[in-house]
Amino acid sequence: MSAICQNKGFTLLEILIAVVLLGILSSALYGSYFTVIRARDRASSGMEARRELGATLDLLRREISSARFTRNDKQLHFIVEDRDAFGVASSTLDLTTIAPPSVYQRAESGIVSVQYRLAEKKTARILERQERDLAFVRATDVAAYYPQMEQIKSFLVECYDGSKWVKTWDTAINGSLPKSIRITIQIEEEGKPVEFTTISAPRVSGL
Repeated sequence: MSAICQNKGFTLLEILIAVVLLGILSSALYGSYFTVIRARDRASSGMEARRELGATLDLLRREISSARFTRNDKQLHFIVEDRDAFGVASSTLDLTTIAPPSVYQRAESGIVSVQYRLAEKKTARILERQERDLAFVRATDVAAYYPQMEQIKSFLVECYDGSKWVKTWDTAINGSLPKSIRITIQIEEEGKPVEFTTISAPRVSGL
């Protein structure tokens, strides 16, 4: 009888202490779990931004390298406009270039007009691209813009005229293609702006 009386079980204080310790341990575990999830999401977002960036810079290099212009053909052009607003580089680029054969079964001339512009979408900026085949699309037709990069902070195009870099160019005024074109794209990584730059030059200067 005395042995049974001595086994009183857990006191209320002991149970409360155990519950508190369990809560602290659970909070620490959940905190660590969500920290790992957020880190994984940031890494995934960064990889996607880098993939878009690499694809965009490679496409721009190829299109600029294959840019076409002659004084006798008004359809062939190279135009850069400076649209800076509130300190954010926001160039527009409009050029004619040679396009690789399409995978679709359709009539093509191989010469396309390509336009790039920075657009505001709610609180984000998107680099949009438009492409028109000069031979099979009428000048009055309105071509749609498609997102090229969805994670971008700024887009700057600069042209080298042989002596200095300028932010505007128009072959109708300048009479020739730039010597070189410098593209600077800014993205955000871990809350900090990071810039990437590439330089390309037309293989044919234009006549």
